[in-house]
Amino acid sequence: MNLDVTSEESWRNAVQAAVASFGKLDILVNNAGISHRAGVEETTSEAWDKVMEVNVKGVFLGTQAAIPEMRKAGGGSIINISSIYGLVGSGTSAAYHASKGAVRIFNKSTAIQYASENIRANSVHPGFVDSPMTQAHHDDPNIREERVAKMPLGRMGQPEDIAAGILYLASDESSFVTGAELVIDGGMTAQ
Repeated sequence: MNLDVTSEESWRNAVQAAVASFGKLDILVNNAGISHRAGVEETTSEAWDKVMEVNVKGVFLGTQAAIPEMRKAGGGSIINISSIYGLVGSGTSAAYHASKGAVRIFNKSTAIQYASENIRANSVHPGFVDSPMTQAHHDDPNIREERVAKMPLGRMGQPEDIAAGILYLASDESSFVTGAELVIDGGMTAQ
């Protein structure tokens, strides 16, 4: 099934399909995201809106669609993928940074609003990871070398590194964790 994260109807259909397939919905990972590499003055309002629609509105709509089914299930875990750039800034990507900061704070608000219903919400903040979204950028040896040099662990993250954190937050082992920020960045933001 295709999911357009910017569409309420598409989210309703996805939630219904999950419940039909699994009998309930108790885990949601809001992972869709796009990037736009441009500074404030170089970012068009159209580019800004597109990034915000996917990265922020998509998280909002997914969360909103999942909560009623999580309530029926007796609770659940919402995992919102932000970024280290939801915590710190850089010299580029103004819209992306703003969108990931919005996800971070939206997550905290969700956690507080639904804690009494045993619905947890946590955000994950990946650092530089080799992925389809970053491949073209990381294929440039100069950019790759510069990014690896910023990480105390001395390597690029892999999707499996992020997946392990998501799995923890989805599991019962994290039953006392809500409103938290799990930073998975090779130590970059610890400096």
